[in-house]
Amino acid sequence: MPALAKYNVQVTTGDFPHAGTLDKISIILFGTKGESNKTTLFNLGKMLYPGTTCSFQVPCYTDLGDILLIRLFKEKHVFFPSDDWFCSNVLVKDHTGKRFQFPCYQWIVENGRFDLIEGKVTELKLKGLTDMCEPWENLDDLSHVFCFKKTYLSEYTHHHWTEDSFFGYQYLNGCNPIIIQKCIQIPKNFPVTNSMVSQFLNGGSLDKEIKKGNIFLVDYKLLDNVPPNVIDGVQQCLPAPLCLLYKDKQDQLLPIAIQLKQKSGPENPIFLPSDLKYDWLLAKTYVRSADFNYHQLVSHLLRTHLMAEVFCMATYRQLPSIHPLFKLLVNHMRYTLQINIMARNILLAKDGIFDKAASTGGGGFVVILQRALDSLTYSSLCLPENIKARGMENIPNYYYRDDGIQLWKIINRYVKKFITFYYKKDKKVKDDQELQRCVIKRFCTTIFFCSITGIPQSFSTLQQLIGFVTMVIFTCSAQHAAVNSGQVKAKHDYFFLPSGSLFCSLCGILDGLLHGLTLNMLFHSVTKSSYLAFSYLCLLHTAY
Repeated sequence: MPALAKYNVQVTTGDFPHAGTLDKISIILFGTKGESNKTTLFNLGKMLYPGTTCSFQVPCYTDLGDILLIRLFKEKHVFFPSDDWFCSNVLVKDHTGKRFQFPCYQWIVENGRFDLIEGKVTELKLKGLTDMCEPWENLDDLSHVFCFKKTYLSEYTHHHWTEDSFFGYQYLNGCNPIIIQKCIQIPKNFPVTNSMVSQFLNGGSLDKEIKKGNIFLVDYKLLDNVPPNVIDGVQQCLPAPLCLLYKDKQDQLLPIAIQLKQKSGPENPIFLPSDLKYDWLLAKTYVRSADFNYHQLVSHLLRTHLMAEVFCMATYRQLPSIHPLFKLLVNHMRYTLQINIMARNILLAKDGIFDKAASTGGGGFVVILQRALDSLTYSSLCLPENIKARGMENIPNYYYRDDGIQLWKIINRYVKKFITFYYKKDKKVKDDQELQRCVIKRFCTTIFFCSITGIPQSFSTLQQLIGFVTMVIFTCSAQHAAVNSGQVKAKHDYFFLPSGSLFCSLCGILDGLLHGLTLNMLFHSVTKSSYLAFSYLCLLHTAY
């Protein structure tokens, strides 16, 4: 049968000595409508020379549609030693001339198959919006910003962001589900009394509800006394609030008291649901603003991105590519360095997005990161221990815990089977000099990891190694997904900005000076500039 479609494939080899190969290279194309047969590209006598781009045809008996993935096969010849190949890029063109790029830029060192995904940046649908730097006039303006790809979650957030039940739900299943904890005792600097909140406790008392395990606390003390940013000559506000929440008989988590600064006193009132409607709403909005800063810098950047970068650098620098742990870990760190470089250059750099439009810009984020690192513990990175330490084992509707524990167990089983295949006994772990000397001494004695209480300094048992590797994979995959994907893909927390405000400019509420607010005053306090909203969300829309 004659081929109905031909795809032109151009393979580029790295431009440096020994980058080429004599091995047999084959390819399969995977598209939206089907896949090609395995086609041999280069065989004996046809070498992929360094710095060359070689072109050839892949015949197909059906139209494959858009090419999403290619699978390369590298096979050594019987009478020749296998040689490494540095593949820079593969370009595929269909019969219409449409191009599909598959960047590789890595050594392919063994026989086997290697999958590459299409690398073209998704087309932005936000063109022109980043140039809009004027203040929004009202809440309706936000409805017209992201008018495409509306989802159930984005619409639900838009209509329910003012409700107490939605505010509480975000702490369980929003972007930052790791800060809430069971309240065992009311903090001394948060003098909430029974008379203040008893009317919100379904007839119970504060002490009894604490004993029942129905009272929960969110404390942003890491943000206390961090110098806030100045944006366009306006001093911003960076609250460090405490928030008390109550699980009612319908298993809803409801806020019952908010204090916006850490030091209690007459100038730092405690806001209650019985206060004027928009006073209470603005207090909740400032808590959400604090949660945004804490989430982005601590839960997201430090505990996933920067942790993953340390794992990544240790793996690439200290483990040879043939080491079993390298093979196990490397796929979980594929984009770590790329996205972290983007974050440094776009978000955190001098005059970057945080400096231009976030309360924690201008150097404040450095203080927060240092404090968070000083208080970070190894056990808090291990989900089962983290859940137990926060007393969150039994609260209903906590899907982060339910799904996370299942994923932790799955990863742990997989890691255990993999590691015990190579390390039969504890002695094998102790005797692995590449693991002990190269990884542990270089990895766990870095300045970064010296600050983490409880981090293993060596591995003497299989169980220690299995637990550590489980934590690494979970951090790079499931944990990052939990604190990242809800931002825009689910359009849950930060899609509707008052529900996850990035900065605040109305500082009077922090001093207890504002009463009788209107919705218009509240709106302008958290949306004075649209720059960060557009720029940050544009970055998320393309990078994640």
